[in-house]
This record gives sequence, C-alpha cells and structure tokens, in this order.
Amino acid sequence: MNPGLERLTAYPFERLAQLLRDNRPPAQLAHIALSIGEPRHPMPQFVLDTLRDQLRQLDSYPVTRGLPALRAGIAANLQRQALPAGVCVDPATMVLPVNGTREALFSFVQAMVDPRARVDPRGQPRSPGGALVAMPNPCYQIYEGAALLAGAEPYYLNTTAANGQVPDLQAVPPAVWNRCQVLFLCTPGNPTGAVLSLDYLRYALELAERHDFVIASDECYADLYLDEARPPPSLLHAACASGRTRFERCMVFRSLSKRSSVPGLRSGFVAGDPALIAPFLLYRTYHGCAMPLPTQLASVAAWGDEAHVVVNRALYREKFQRVLPILQPHLEVALPAGGFYLWPDIGHACGGDEVEFTRALHAQQNVTVLPGSFLARDTATGNPGRGRVRISLVAAVDDCVTAAQRIAAFLGTD
Repeated sequence: MNPGLERLTAYPFERLAQLLRDNRPPAQLAHIALSIGEPRHPMPQFVLDTLRDQLRQLDSYPVTRGLPALRAGIAANLQRQALPAGVCVDPATMVLPVNGTREALFSFVQAMVDPRARVDPRGQPRSPGGALVAMPNPCYQIYEGAALLAGAEPYYLNTTAANGQVPDLQAVPPAVWNRCQVLFLCTPGNPTGAVLSLDYLRYALELAERHDFVIASDECYADLYLDEARPPPSLLHAACASGRTRFERCMVFRSLSKRSSVPGLRSGFVAGDPALIAPFLLYRTYHGCAMPLPTQLASVAAWGDEAHVVVNRALYREKFQRVLPILQPHLEVALPAGGFYLWPDIGHACGGDEVEFTRALHAQQNVTVLPGSFLARDTATGNPGRGRVRISLVAAVDDCVTAAQRIAAFLGTD
C-alpha cells in the first residue's frame, strides 16, 4: 500500500463535521453555511441548456485530449486575458481540458514528481533528502495530499500578515529549492484572497529556471476580482513578460466552478508549457479521466461568454460592500484583492481560539465558518491559520448580510 496514505490528514470539512456534531443550534434560525467554497449563485441558463441538448452525446467515448472546439475555446479565452500581441496559445499543444482543477492539481504532481531523483536533468546533483513540493500555508489540501502520494515531502511557505499573505520565496534556502520539483502558487489566494504581482511571478520563474522545478499556478479564482479594469496577472503573463513565450516551466489551472457558478459540472483546464502538457496527456490517457462530451460542449459555451462572469463578479462585490461594514467594528477583516473569502483575525473572541469560535458561533447563531487552522499546518514558526477563520461569501446576498449580522451579535456577547 502507498505509504503516503498513512500521512493523509482528515479533510477540513470532515473535521468541521466532527467539531459541530454535538451542537444544537437555535431551531428558529435557518442555517447559513459560509464554510465551504461552493458557489451558490444561479447557474447560467445557456450552459444548462447546452448540457441538456447534448445528452445524446453520451453514446460515445470521449477522448482525453478533448474536442478541438473546446481546446480552441479555452485558448481563445486565454488570448482575451491580455496576453501580448504575437503570443499564441496553441490549442493543440498548450491546452488540456480537465474534470475540475482538483483532480488536475492532484494528478499533475503524480506525473511530474520523481521521488528517486538525485540529479536534475542537466546532470547537476540535487541536495540530499528527496523530492519536495513547495506550497503556501494555509492552502488547498489537495496540494499536500498530491505531494505525499507522489512520494515527495511537502514544504510549507507560511503566508501571514507580516508578508502580505503571500509566500516569501526569498526566505527559502537554496538547498530547499534544489530539492523542489513542483512549486504550487495560488492567485487569488485561498483563503487569503491575495493576488500575486507580475514581478512576484517573474521572480518565481527565475527561481524555477535556476533550480530546475516547475510551477503549478492554481488560478481557479482568477475571474473573481474587484476592479473590472485590472484582472489579476496570470503566471502565463509573467512568462511572456520574461521572454518565455512557450510558457516554459509553467502550468496554470483554471475552472468553471467559481467563474460560472457550476461546481457540479466538474470542468476546467490546464494550460502552459507543451513540454509539460505532452507527458501529462500521456499520464491522463492511462488515468482514465476524459471529460464527457456533453460537459465539453457545455464548457465551450461557458468559456466563450464573459457577460455572465461580469454579473457574477458584481454579486460578490455587492456582498463585500454590504458585509464588511457589519463585521469590521468587531473583527480585524479587510477587503480581499480577489476571490470570495474573508480571512479575519478573530482577536480576543473566544480567547483567540478559532476552533472554539467556530463551534460557539454555530451553536448560538447557526452559522458555519471554517477554522483557519484546519486549512494550515503547524510549522517551526507556528500555524498561520491560528486565530483566523475563513468566511465563504457564497450564499445569496441577503443570506450573507444576515450571517454577518448574526456574527456581529455573537461577538457582541462574547
């Protein structure tokens, strides 16, 4: 049996269910779930219509590479993201459809990591100790599980208020980078909402070139941002800005789940370096993860339309505008640069214990949030999720406002 299985920890929502299992919240208060990042906005009708109309396509096996129309639609979507003139996203060699970013983030590490490697492809010795996969802390737990099950060690890059909630790449020793085979980045960040700058991403690419690793940029929140004129830069933008027009060492992961509020469609894509796409496609051919044809055709429609995404962003902006004035007198909480999470410091509430805060809030107000420590790992310098909770503004606007009012009432009695 894979020894990495013994090192996997319970998923955050399993831990949350255990924490709240004995609670008996007030029956007269309807439950409001702000714990899981599952968008609840209305799904685009044209996507549902396309999916329904194409169900007859279930009589055919899909191919792992995906339909040419889907790969072309994804490439066109990326081209619209302000890539420089003359830079081409080749749909034949630079794009693959995936069943949501979760499965792709996991399987990419399985395909890329060589836990036995003692020299890099250029014949230079790596630092002793085996393969590392570096990742922000806190982070999406798939990064950690993927590393462990690939036979690599996770290396945690704490994100804190002191470093602007972004991993401090300059603080990592060269010996660690020499063992690194994959660096996970997430922009906008989960749970912090921090956006990585173009200069930051360019520096990450310089490190990848110097120390021979690849970068997996989780950009599933990339379409959710505050300023319509300033979308977050992608790792692909940074590659172009540094002369890497073939996106060397880059793989970006994007999804329709957040962009289009269709988490159950399980549709996304990976794009980047053809030298990474080719072996990843080979891996996926054996992995058995081809996207069903009706899903592919519905995805073509979704990637080709921006109007519904503009409406989606406006709804999240409205939530921030209405919720933050209610919470800020009681919590240290700021407007994030992107995504749909709030990442407040709970201060002295519940003695600064984010787990007790979560339990007591649910027991008294029937609102669920997620303890920050459930998303982070203990390190030599502490657990950066301690004293924080993640609030997912995924419910309807009025429900988010009601939940904020209940949190404020709870804090007023703490």
